[in-house]
Amino acid sequence: MTKKRNANLEALRESLLARRKELMEWNTAHSEAHKPVQVDQTSMGRLSRMDALQNQAMELELERRRKVELARLDAALQRIEEGEYGYCVACGEKIAKKRLENDPTTPVCINCARDSGQGE
Repeated sequence: MTKKRNANLEALRESLLARRKELMEWNTAHSEAHKPVQVDQTSMGRLSRMDALQNQAMELELERRRKVELARLDAALQRIEEGEYGYCVACGEKIAKKRLENDPTTPVCINCARDSGQGE
């Protein structure tokens, strides 16, 4: 059973690392989108300026979400390295297998998530 668990953890670790790499590459490829929008009111119409600003706002929100996901990935990878993966960081109980399958980066069990207001 331990060998199977170790193999499962290694496969999960590789999957998390692959997702992390994908996010990092995406950030690098889209670094231009992080720059402030230059809006020239003399050569750009009002709707074009609004569209450019809206696109930038959406890109900034996507970047924020990627940063949150990267932090969750890093934390899950650290828990794997420390032998703490699969256990709730709040109460220490095992996290349900289905919960981990749904979100392998989740740090808390369903009860602690409910108690803290994080939802299911």
